[in-house]
Amino acid sequence: MKLLTTTAATFDAELARLHHWSAQTDAAIEAAVTDIIAAVRAEGDAAVLACTARFDALPAPSMAALTLGPEALRHAFETAITPAQRQALQAAAARVRHYHQQQLEACGRSWAYVDEQGNRLGQKVTPLDRVGIYVPGGKAAYPSSVLMNAIPAQVAGVGDIVMAVPTPRGERNALVLAAAHVAGVQRVFTIGGAQAVAALAYGTESVPAVDKITGPGNAYVAAAKRRVFGQVGIDMIAGPSEILVLADGSTPPDWVAMDLFSQAEHDELAQSILLTPDAAYLAAVQEAIARLLPSQPRAAIIRQSLDGRGALIHTRSMDEACAIANRLAPEHLEIASAEPARWEPLLRHAGAIFMGAYTSESLGDYCAGPNHVLPTSGTARFSSPLGVYDFQKRSSLIEVSRAGAQTLGRIAAELALGEGLAAHAQAAQLRLDGTAD
Repeated sequence: MKLLTTTAATFDAELARLHHWSAQTDAAIEAAVTDIIAAVRAEGDAAVLACTARFDALPAPSMAALTLGPEALRHAFETAITPAQRQALQAAAARVRHYHQQQLEACGRSWAYVDEQGNRLGQKVTPLDRVGIYVPGGKAAYPSSVLMNAIPAQVAGVGDIVMAVPTPRGERNALVLAAAHVAGVQRVFTIGGAQAVAALAYGTESVPAVDKITGPGNAYVAAAKRRVFGQVGIDMIAGPSEILVLADGSTPPDWVAMDLFSQAEHDELAQSILLTPDAAYLAAVQEAIARLLPSQPRAAIIRQSLDGRGALIHTRSMDEACAIANRLAPEHLEIASAEPARWEPLLRHAGAIFMGAYTSESLGDYCAGPNHVLPTSGTARFSSPLGVYDFQKRSSLIEVSRAGAQTLGRIAAELALGEGLAAHAQAAQLRLDGTAD
């Protein structure tokens, strides 16, 4: 891993180079995605079947062969996974559901008030009718992503949750299907890639069009989500996974080394960074990395990630480390400190903040409760984790009283005339009855 120090004259430039990641999609991918989406819009199921046979090596006579209903999902849950896996899925789902129910109570309810003139003003919160969740199924399978996408949609009140998951060569992951059962998914289409995104966005003879698509995917999925945005909503365009650890030297070095590995093992572009003012501790973490890395099953991926985008950074102080963390706005931010509550108020930009030595980022990935779908690539400066609010929409409520129309009508007419919109002004003036001053 790169060793950087904030006292170096070149630090800012080195940090900028380290953090840079281009969200631009390869031109060949964009062209391929454009063709796939056009084919699905024009040909519907036939195009989805052709793409599934071509890209997933999964020929099927009809979409019925690629569709799983509640019974198939229940079967996977009851017979195709181990008792320990069933217990873990249920425990994780319960915690995720409880957290998002609290979120619903805090920010997901309609509200209204009546002002002094009797005008009733407020906000009506309603769930989306139908959402599509995309779950990767190529290099790895992610049952945790099923829980994190489907459960907040269910808590929000979404009536129809449709899932798409690729099954290359027909290999279905039982844990993913069991997670869909636990999360309340009713329909699963075993399709993936840009063709799945297009089918969910525009609908086919078999796949219903949805209102929003959430969930991670490869570069083709990301390009497709970007292209269909506007026809449907999307959660975000996710970049490589990231972890940034703020350490005061009190957490065992092996723990921090493994936390850095936990993101680096995702893929070669993932980013793991340690910030600490303790030079001896930084050296201890470096030694732990060298000692523990050879034993990791995904050591080659971890090594490439750490070599290419990782860094161990010596800072002047924990205050400076917090300031750098705000500049980077990481997806996952760990405060590996004996006093996490001291530093948390200084942190403004992060997808999720993990406080204290015992709060490993991996707990947030699976079972702590908060959502693990988080903004990446610095977008935590303006974006939030996936939540109940992503599966709801808000309508303004306006009910003006007769008395209120006398006051508001004059204000509106004055502003409308100033904008040259006479009909707007007259619509308000017609409701004036001359009884107000």
